[in-house]
Amino acid sequence: MTGKKRGAATARKGDLYAGSKRLAAGEFKARCLQLMDRVRERGEEYVITKHGKPVAKLVPFREPKQKSFLGCMKGTVLKYERPFDPIDGEWDI
Repeated sequence: MTGKKRGAATARKGDLYAGSKRLAAGEFKARCLQLMDRVRERGEEYVITKHGKPVAKLVPFREPKQKSFLGCMKGTVLKYERPFDPIDGEWDI
């Protein structure tokens, strides 16, 4: 054994994943449910790595603050039942 501590390593200053703890995929696999509880209860974030390269990020789930853009106009569009019928009234062409 080399004297290194096993477990999550905190990202270094200036790192793209600052504020997240790094965790090897094998360690994540062994502690997955425990880590999910910590994420939910404490709001911790983990970057899962494979061969030292980030492959996934485990973050707390947050409900969206507003409705999604997709579907926000549902029910607001006029629908013509018979679009190919003549239109009543006169038109200037």
